[in-house]
Amino acid sequence: MKRSLRFGAAALSLALIAAACGDDDKETDPGTATTDGAETTDGSGGEPLKVAFVYVGPVGDAGWTKKHDDGRKALEAEFGDEIEVTFLESVPEGDEQPFETLVDEGNDLIFGTSFGYMDPMLAVAEANPGVCFEHATGYKTADNMGTYFGAAEEARYLSGIAAGHATASGQIGYVAAFPIPEVLRGINAFTLGAQSVNPDATVQVVWTSTWFDPEVEKQAAESLTAAGADVLAMHQDTPSTGEAAAEADAKWLGYNDDMSSFQPEAWLTGPVWDWAPHYIETTRRLLEDGDCRNDQYYGSMADGMVGLASYGDSMDQAWIDHIEQVKATIIDGSFKPFTGPINNQDGEEVVADGESPDLGALLGMDYLVEGVIGDIPAS
Repeated sequence: MKRSLRFGAAALSLALIAAACGDDDKETDPGTATTDGAETTDGSGGEPLKVAFVYVGPVGDAGWTKKHDDGRKALEAEFGDEIEVTFLESVPEGDEQPFETLVDEGNDLIFGTSFGYMDPMLAVAEANPGVCFEHATGYKTADNMGTYFGAAEEARYLSGIAAGHATASGQIGYVAAFPIPEVLRGINAFTLGAQSVNPDATVQVVWTSTWFDPEVEKQAAESLTAAGADVLAMHQDTPSTGEAAAEADAKWLGYNDDMSSFQPEAWLTGPVWDWAPHYIETTRRLLEDGDCRNDQYYGSMADGMVGLASYGDSMDQAWIDHIEQVKATIIDGSFKPFTGPINNQDGEEVVADGESPDLGALLGMDYLVEGVIGDIPAS
């Protein structure tokens, strides 16, 4: 029998500004469902809990999807034959059908791991109250649908410090996917970190309108080095930005996973994710208590969801010591990256002196800060 679900309290509501979301227009067919869990029953004598993951990229992207898949593998190792796990890879955003199929296949808990899955997941969740849904990076909830993400801006700020130290020209490039709040938040935190050690540094942004396209990402990175950037950062899912940096004798900051092995001569550091604890805890609550998580979870460096990758060999020890000192203040809560005064590109104050945005303002961020070169594309 399928487990009966005991849903939690009504979801916490946040007053958020809905930012534009561009769909990845790369034509990719959803991958075939892959099942890795055992077909046996769990220790209680019932059927295993069926858990499914929906990925926007391939598991071999070396970045965002790879890290979520690492979390899936840790989940399977934790619960063994108590669960049966399915995943779909390279699933385009904006379509309800993959989630409906997973419901029809009897899944009890479904994780969707990209921003553009938000509205389709919400529609399917509301039509299927007996199934639990968890959406990464979004802000909409239902009685049976929660959200999860983390304060990548903490590690972004620290990686910005590394970039500010490393740049000789003061020109830093940033290869960005879509102009949604999480990406804008990362660009802004990175810029503030760079300016904390190099006040005149600028960060030029090029938009790719794709999460996963190695060729497009590399071309965007090459355009930035051609324009004079000697350090490149990225909000993309592959190490292609690093390849362009290495070819131009520039430095590189990655994202999602420790990518230092790809271009070690260019590598500085970068934000990384650890999704496994959230996947394990969410599944445990459903297995043990029938509790369908419907809150809005926002992890941090303090709880380990967000981290900073290894430091490159070219980094000066003094830079590393400085970053580690700031990292400690972020973890203990005495410093927040978005502490004012902060102005937007037009010179208008968006965060007052000594203040910092609440979670709703962070998740709805719709501006770029002073020092960022480039516009926010229209929806």
